[in-house]
Amino acid sequence: MKHALQKLRIVVIGVAILFFILASRPVEAQDLAAFEKRMTEFTLDNGLKFLILERHEVPVVSFHIHADVGSVDEVKGITGLAHLFEHLAFKGTKTIGTKNYGAEAKAMARMDELFDAIKAERRKAEPDQAHLEQLQKQFEAAQAEAQKHIEHDEYEDVYQKEGCTSFNAYTGQDYTCYIVSLPSNKIELWMSLESDRFANPVLREFYKERDVVMEERRMMENNPRGRLYEEFQAIAYLAHPYGESVLGHMSDLQTLTRREAEAFFKKYYCPSNLTIAMAGDVDSRKVRKLAEKYFGGISSGPKPEPVETVEPPQRGERRVVIEDPAQPGIMIGYHQPGINHPDNAVFGAIAQIIGTGRTSRLHKSLVKEKKIAVSASAWSGGSKYPGLFVFSAMPAKGHTGEECEQAIYAEIEKLKTELVSPEELEKAKTRVRAGLIRELDSNYALAMELAFYDVITGDWRNLFRELDKIKRVTPEDIQRIAGEYFTKKNRSVGIIKTTLIEN
Repeated sequence: MKHALQKLRIVVIGVAILFFILASRPVEAQDLAAFEKRMTEFTLDNGLKFLILERHEVPVVSFHIHADVGSVDEVKGITGLAHLFEHLAFKGTKTIGTKNYGAEAKAMARMDELFDAIKAERRKAEPDQAHLEQLQKQFEAAQAEAQKHIEHDEYEDVYQKEGCTSFNAYTGQDYTCYIVSLPSNKIELWMSLESDRFANPVLREFYKERDVVMEERRMMENNPRGRLYEEFQAIAYLAHPYGESVLGHMSDLQTLTRREAEAFFKKYYCPSNLTIAMAGDVDSRKVRKLAEKYFGGISSGPKPEPVETVEPPQRGERRVVIEDPAQPGIMIGYHQPGINHPDNAVFGAIAQIIGTGRTSRLHKSLVKEKKIAVSASAWSGGSKYPGLFVFSAMPAKGHTGEECEQAIYAEIEKLKTELVSPEELEKAKTRVRAGLIRELDSNYALAMELAFYDVITGDWRNLFRELDKIKRVTPEDIQRIAGEYFTKKNRSVGIIKTTLIEN
């Protein structure tokens, strides 16, 4: 798993940035034809889809399992569950990660029974504290009994002994992904381990890992920028679940049960909701035979329906001010369409021009020239569903979020009233193209992006087709989008206002 701080950065700050990176890295059109010659895609009878990219330069292969489920698929009461699966992913099966599964299963069942009793007692108008303490002691005893039968880290140890790298998992609003790279002669080992994990999962140490996620939640709450982002998201969305934190609500995390997690797995981790991408030294014909052998027998259900809730049009500016004895900060968001919208490439170009890197307009204006901010950026957040285009700044010492806010509006106004020069636009397009070309040397990145694009946009080829889209972006397109979307009515603003610590 990623370190908690790394996860927090992805969940709280970087989700929308990731979407922009993935949505705006085109490559030359002729490379699509070259990739198609090396690509094989097939779907097993149970609905599990495979994307195989053959690259035989080095004897290594990267595996990327993309589960089409994220925090957006949760409902009130189980928020945080999609992310919790990231922690539970490598706990093993009925044969891996256990010394005596029969005894372990009995102890886990006893833990579930006692946790239900603890929840029931806490719900009472006047809980019996003595009884609660007794139940808690019994729960801890059952937990200790289960621990006796666990072979800790056996799943990961198997991979490590076979020379794995990039063994990890991550969760976003729209996906949960599991990754590993191995020597190419270990493909069958990977097939055996991963098929067993999806066919015979054991959510062992569920309550222990839930406590770890709760600690991540506390870390986020203790981070002023994390609190700002959560409050900002909450006011920006009235209906759509993008307004919920990937980490979930503390009260939901405190009451999640293993039974709820098992039901979630059954619904969202069926083969029809999974896509597996492989990139590296593989033989697609052999992979297909192995996939049939190991994954073909896993029973499946219907692919879950997408989120049907649609965010209604915003009718006026929304603002939240957090009073905090911390460095001030500001986030400004405007609703924008999803990744499949025809104008998605335009939003990507705007993000490059106004808010990506040290050559961006925001950095030049707020950081270098006016010196009112120590950082300033912008990113496009269109993904599976309509998202937010976000501007962000951290004021310099002696300056305020409100001061940075007005400076950001001034830069936005220039987009509306002045056409971007052809030279500036071409530089943005070049940076976007260069970004993808650099990543084409990485099996890891290719497997990740192929799976992402295939699931989120419906076709992995859209990764390459973005080139044509961004090539067609004009200065007039940028002016049109800025005028249509960057309006006060469509705006949500979150500010950290520094306050003195009271004695």
